[in-house]
Amino acid sequence: MPPAEDIQQYLTGAWRLMMGKPDGIRLLDISADGFWNSFFAIVVSLPALVVGWVAVANELSQDPDIAGGRFSIFLRLGLVDIGAWVLPLAALALVAKPAGIGGRFVHYVVATNWGSALIVWSMLPPALLRLFFPSASDTASVISLVLFVLSLVLSWRLTNMALGRGPAIASAVFAGMFAVSLAVLFGLQAMFGLAG
Repeated sequence: MPPAEDIQQYLTGAWRLMMGKPDGIRLLDISADGFWNSFFAIVVSLPALVVGWVAVANELSQDPDIAGGRFSIFLRLGLVDIGAWVLPLAALALVAKPAGIGGRFVHYVVATNWGSALIVWSMLPPALLRLFFPSASDTASVISLVLFVLSLVLSWRLTNMALGRGPAIASAVFAGMFAVSLAVLFGLQAMFGLAG
């Protein structure tokens, strides 16, 4: 795991990319070690992810169409989310060179991993609301939707800055990754019996 100061620097770099500042890429470690270390962003995100998994597991355990108890659902939610984080990046690795972004693949993955950590933490407030005030789930859903739309905008900007190939390429990669991410998410939910 990278030292705390490095993690803060990487998160700052990802945030700058989300703000449309191309110099954010200089705050990221795009070496081979930096590439693999960027997956520690999942560990950085775990506390916020766990809150969300607990809140959703509480809700899904009341659904008669979902098999298993809360802990089983919690574990399956974790597997789904981690799979939906990693598998689309693995898929992109297979097509990056033919798609003409091979030279910026590492930049994109490193930036996306640290940017995803920021997005996960930004989704903590509605997850906490669901967890501690289940009756406020409608309010939490509205907040989640607003944050999700905002996260799409920030993710596109990060993609554009990390790839450095212009808005058209960034839009194509962003749309492709979004589609693959949704397919993986829904596929894993169905595989793990969470599709209710």
